[in-house]
Amino acid sequence: MREIVLDTETTGLDPLRGDRLVEIGCVEIFNRMPTGQTFHRYINPERDMPQEAFAVHGLSSEFLADKPLFAQIVDEFLDFVGDAPLVIHNASFDIGFINAELDRLKRQAIGRDRLVDTLLLARRKHPGVSNRLDDLCSRYAIDNSRRTKHGALLDAELLAEVYIDLIGARQSQLILVESVSRQSGGTLDMPRRQRPVPLAPRVTDADRIAHRDFIATLGEKAIWMEFVGTEVLEQRVSDQA
Repeated sequence: MREIVLDTETTGLDPLRGDRLVEIGCVEIFNRMPTGQTFHRYINPERDMPQEAFAVHGLSSEFLADKPLFAQIVDEFLDFVGDAPLVIHNASFDIGFINAELDRLKRQAIGRDRLVDTLLLARRKHPGVSNRLDDLCSRYAIDNSRRTKHGALLDAELLAEVYIDLIGARQSQLILVESVSRQSGGTLDMPRRQRPVPLAPRVTDADRIAHRDFIATLGEKAIWMEFVGTEVLEQRVSDQA
């Protein structure tokens, strides 16, 4: 199953009061494993950047001035997410901003039935404690040392790791690997590829004759002749070439 882990950064907390998107980061996962495919864009919000928001993500008005408008990246964004479920931490916040931008362009809103809210999942699994992204990273031993400020793509990457642990998918994968390992005697047997055309022998007839003549000089009482014959030695030389 394909899912998209998504995060955004904004100019503030309320899209209904004029706050806008400034960054979108998405990570694709398939069957609960990241595929390496991502979507990441900075967005010109067409307004100033409040100091409070800048302190959170460090994206200034000057930095965003030459970035594309949401209208210029909307098709690329919608193509990437497709109809996949959207995994978001505190989903109502991010989807509220995305749908506000879509509404400005008279585009169809993203349905809330597509949302998987990891904050709600975490609160059910870990009631009575803080379930911020940083807290969950610590709880599941996920390295978040790069997260000195909020960033949409980095946060989506961290959330993807958290989500896999949160729903128990990583443990299930480890159990499956362990089970397969036990069934195979402790090793995972991988199919061996066969060459379509065997390699040409690197030992020539002259090499074999020279080797046979050398063996003959050692005499019939050479110690290893008690265990193997001349023909066997020659065959081993041929096999190792």
